[in-house]
Amino acid sequence: MKLFELLQVLPEFKNLSEYARTTEVRSVTVSSQKAQLGDVFVAIRGAKEDGHDHLHEAIRKGVCAVVVEFADKVPTSFSGFIQVVPNTRAALDHLASQYFEHPSKSMLMFGVTGTNGKTSTTYMLEHVFNQLKMPTGVLGTINHHLLDKVWSTEMTTPGPIELQSRLAEMKAEGARLVAMEVSSHALHQHRADGVHFNTVLFTNLTRDHLDYHQTMKNYHSAKQRLFTDLLWSSRKQPLFAIVNIDDEYGRRMRVCSEAVIWTYGQDPKADFSFELLQMNFSRIVFKLKSPFGSFEGILPLSGKHNLYNAVGALAAAASLGVPPVTALEKLATFKGVPGRLQQVETQTRYHVFVDYAHTPDALENVLKSLVQVRKETGSSARIWTLFGCGGDRDKGKRPVMAQIACLYSDQIIVTSDNPRTEEPATIIADILVGIDKDTRAAKVRVESDRRKAIELAILSMEPADVLLIAGKGHEDYQIIGTEKHPFSDYLIAQEILRGIKS
Repeated sequence: MKLFELLQVLPEFKNLSEYARTTEVRSVTVSSQKAQLGDVFVAIRGAKEDGHDHLHEAIRKGVCAVVVEFADKVPTSFSGFIQVVPNTRAALDHLASQYFEHPSKSMLMFGVTGTNGKTSTTYMLEHVFNQLKMPTGVLGTINHHLLDKVWSTEMTTPGPIELQSRLAEMKAEGARLVAMEVSSHALHQHRADGVHFNTVLFTNLTRDHLDYHQTMKNYHSAKQRLFTDLLWSSRKQPLFAIVNIDDEYGRRMRVCSEAVIWTYGQDPKADFSFELLQMNFSRIVFKLKSPFGSFEGILPLSGKHNLYNAVGALAAAASLGVPPVTALEKLATFKGVPGRLQQVETQTRYHVFVDYAHTPDALENVLKSLVQVRKETGSSARIWTLFGCGGDRDKGKRPVMAQIACLYSDQIIVTSDNPRTEEPATIIADILVGIDKDTRAAKVRVESDRRKAIELAILSMEPADVLLIAGKGHEDYQIIGTEKHPFSDYLIAQEILRGIKS
């Protein structure tokens, strides 16, 4: 690709020089360490480092052009092309999309944002379309995958270069649709601005990531961009925005005028309105009212929050051409998502679930679902909750999660959860602030070693009891200090339960 072909995507590009017409671009990079001869280096200003401070190194390695916010930061000795833009983050997203030839334009693109439910919604939509023989890629928290091909990832929504590269790979591998989680960080940092979405969906907004966004208003504003800025710039038609109106922030959501708005929830006024008919620990029966008629469906999962995710996925499928009656038939065989109220397989009577719930709202949703199932089935089983809180993250949610656990659980074990650079004892102390002295004495135990805590919980249960191991879900590691150590809640619980069986 010639330099002018790459840069022409930027509104600021005006200088069609001989150099721009004839220079071949090898790649686009934001890393001066990885820069090579013929690259275009984009200087990103981050929280810890400023790419403008590394222009010397990038130029020394032979980059053909630099994209900057401050021209005076570029060494006067640089003989390559200089492009000044007001925001290099936003520019990078469009440059990456241009370099990889806009792969999202030739696939159906579904984006989902919200605090909870993003992963489950994308997996449900993937299941529906794969069952219809339309290969569907997923980009999200657990990994990136297309059918049997899996790519690991460090972020829910990767940076623009990795994102566009992955979309191009999925297109080359035969993907017809890509379902992707779009995080608030990615929206705030313009990582997905170059994606041309067909349908976007909002699940909910509850307290999370305030260490980054500072306020709920800022958090909501970041999510809002998916429904305004990104839909406005999409080259797709028709456009759909699907919004959960049972959520207060969903009711506030503004949507670009080019998009069709479909709402969902229990609210009878919702376009896709559902009614829960029956639920146990492995199945939900529900009624769905939609613009396409009314139907009864079965979801082989537990938890009302999963029903919300399913209805959102059904609406998304409908926006992409799949009638609800067909999508309901396909969802009836859905096996669930790793780490999302995932029941640990065992031959015993124990009900042990692993869930990613690491926010107050997510924990409340899961526990309320388990309490509701217990009530509907007439069970006398006790509900045990094992949880901790991550280190170096929002400290304000720690006592709140403790209060929620106490409200819906019969027994609680407080433990460690990715302490990072904080002392586990300090995090646990913050959690315990939310529990009064009498409650703590009656039903709270503390075990900072997470493996020992899981063992303590299982060995203390009666066979018919229910245990929720919350916080880490699909994660197969524990972050202690700055290092990841192998650790899987699911595998450890399964090992302990097999020991009980033997």
